[in-house]
Amino acid sequence: MSSRTVLRRFRSLPIRSRLALLVAAAVAFAVAAVSVTCWFIVQGKLYDEIDNDLKSSVAPLRPGEVQALTHTCRQTPSDSLGMGSRPKTYGQLVRVDGKLCLFPTSTTQVRVTGDDKAVAANPDPNQGRIRDGTDEDGNKLRVLTTAVVIKDDDLPPGVAADYSLVIALPLKGTQSTLNELALILLLVSGVGVLGAGAAGLAVARAGLRPVDKLTEAVEHVARTEDLHIRIPVEDDSEDEIARLSRSFNSMTSALASSQELQQQLIADAGHELRTPLTSLRTNIELLTRSEETGRPIPEADRRALLASVKAQMTELAALIGDLQELSRPDTGQHGSRTQIVAWQDTVESALRRARLRGPELTITAEIEPWFVRAEPSALERAMVNILDNAVKFSPGGGTIDVRLASGTLTVRDHGPGIPADELPHVFDRFWRSPSARALPGSGLGLSIVARTVQQAGGEVTLTPAEGGGTTVTVRLPGASVPPPEDPPASA
Repeated sequence: MSSRTVLRRFRSLPIRSRLALLVAAAVAFAVAAVSVTCWFIVQGKLYDEIDNDLKSSVAPLRPGEVQALTHTCRQTPSDSLGMGSRPKTYGQLVRVDGKLCLFPTSTTQVRVTGDDKAVAANPDPNQGRIRDGTDEDGNKLRVLTTAVVIKDDDLPPGVAADYSLVIALPLKGTQSTLNELALILLLVSGVGVLGAGAAGLAVARAGLRPVDKLTEAVEHVARTEDLHIRIPVEDDSEDEIARLSRSFNSMTSALASSQELQQQLIADAGHELRTPLTSLRTNIELLTRSEETGRPIPEADRRALLASVKAQMTELAALIGDLQELSRPDTGQHGSRTQIVAWQDTVESALRRARLRGPELTITAEIEPWFVRAEPSALERAMVNILDNAVKFSPGGGTIDVRLASGTLTVRDHGPGIPADELPHVFDRFWRSPSARALPGSGLGLSIVARTVQQAGGEVTLTPAEGGGTTVTVRLPGASVPPPEDPPASA
């Protein structure tokens, strides 16, 4: 099975199973590392103990020349070599020419290697070599080889024979202990891995319980479209699951609010569209009936009907335009259509249109340069809406004062004003003052103003003016000169 297949199957498992397997694998790796390290440490300690026993066995032979050992090495008492308490100790002498002599306590010989002969050829009583070896029967041994110098009576006076002293201890008991330790470590590791897997599964279930609740909530929303569901979260919890739950609750709250606003917008739009459509249908039916019956409508009435139809179509077009403006996504300052706009030019353009709509009014203006970042068409529409309201509610022959200075635009009219209890609702969609419902309009103008100003990073307020009327104040961040790298857009 390829690694890709294994990885694909692993990814297809539930997240609980994956977490349990990962925990078990991590614990297995850690336990295996600890077990292997422990086994090698114990092996090293046991071998060190054997090596110390071997070194202590030859301690009486150091330093230097050995007294005793004459004629043949088999006549040498083993107690003189410090091995009387070690009946299982192997001992033998190896001469430089390979001649081998066993100690009386040795029942079999240790297999001689080239290193043993080399020690005899280069005698250094203060140096010894420890190695692993075997006897003639293949039993594993721990072998110490050290050089000795033995005077032999068969040799001329002053001549000594060079030997290497080979002492060994069996490793059967040590190997048995290490094998038992390995078995115990293997069993403990297996139990530990199984326990870690079970614990990992339990921890995964407990840790993912909030995720299960979140999944159930999402599935419930997808199944029922009920956006009022909430996931309980502890106030003092700051872990990832709590943050995810809070984000989900915030998302569903925002979606529920958006849904309610959308439904309200549709209901209000339907209500506002019903009146001009009904009136338009009535007028068209009158004209159609006149044509069908051959009864002409008086010319004056006919002109009035056509003027009413035209006005209603204009009102419908304005309402549809306002709805389109409000239906656009709220991109704020990150919209691709925002740019540096000369606000003074936008206000001047709106003033020209206002003077055409209210030729009987006196509109005074003090305009100073101010450059802002906004969407040009939306900003101009907002300025037109503000001035249209001022023209609409100003009495005949009245005055409208407009002033733009230091990023603040004020538009003051001398109309009837807005009652204090109605001020909190002036920016609501489709809201219209009871005293102004006889006047044309959709109730969306100031909503568009508030939205546009908010997107440009500013604020708009309506307050009663001293002496009567209303003052609209708009503040937008900007500067009196445009940035050199971004020339302003003209209205």
